[in-house]
Amino acid sequence: ENISDFSLNITDCTQVVVPEEVFFTVAAAGILENLLVLIAVIRNKNLHLPMYFFICSLAISDMLGSLYKTLENIFIILCKMGYLTRRGDFEKKLDDAMDAMFILSLLGSIFSLLAIAADRYITIFYALRYHNIMTLRRALVILAIIWTFCAGSSIAIALFSYEAATVIPFTILFPLMMFFILCLYVHMFLLARSHAKKIASLPTSTVHQRTNMKGAITLTIFLGVFLCCWAPFVLHILLARFCPHNPYCACYMSIFHVNGTLIMCNAIIDPLIFAFRSPELRNTYKKMFCCAR
Repeated sequence: ENISDFSLNITDCTQVVVPEEVFFTVAAAGILENLLVLIAVIRNKNLHLPMYFFICSLAISDMLGSLYKTLENIFIILCKMGYLTRRGDFEKKLDDAMDAMFILSLLGSIFSLLAIAADRYITIFYALRYHNIMTLRRALVILAIIWTFCAGSSIAIALFSYEAATVIPFTILFPLMMFFILCLYVHMFLLARSHAKKIASLPTSTVHQRTNMKGAITLTIFLGVFLCCWAPFVLHILLARFCPHNPYCACYMSIFHVNGTLIMCNAIIDPLIFAFRSPELRNTYKKMFCCAR
């Protein structure tokens, strides 16, 4: 907020303000949709699979992103109304906690996408050994390691966010992980295309291959949506840290609220992709609503 106010003094770009009602509406919708995904997976025993557990991890990350923006806007409103001061000890700790929640959401989304990508890779190329390689217990251990690492990293980055040694690794992590996932996708699709030609004469294998590739395509959609929604905000953080006094950087930072809204839109879009691409999850939704009625 301070950076956004300062940027108005060094640039002619007008700050774009998103109404608070829009923020809270989008955030509430994202939280409710992802909560619905979690409830659907818990209630349907057929969805107690490693892939859906990784999807639940992504849903939790989306919920944290929406919750972060909601709490941040409440904090800003209270500051403007005079109930809180921006330089108090309590407010500083509250700000650090919200920053840690934001970083946790970002890291959780990245590593959840990476886990889903690895799961799809094993499904496609080690189909006969998949249930031995990716057991439910092993998936839970992977998720425990992911969230332990993300929680520790988010707290450390939030506490030492003003140190260049902390900011630089964090900023490098985002493009590095995205590049790694992208390389995994390219490798996966190239090998899948080669395998599809070899097993074209086997009808049952072809059907199985198409099913696995459908999961890979779904994951590609997730990655595209994630990049579109998170990259602008991550770029804002980079510019605010490394060139806050540059008029061009300040002009980009004038759309801070729009970039924040995109993060919450990611939390709304992901559950819609789940429902559209997964018949089992879609049927679970129908049964849930029918029982509610």
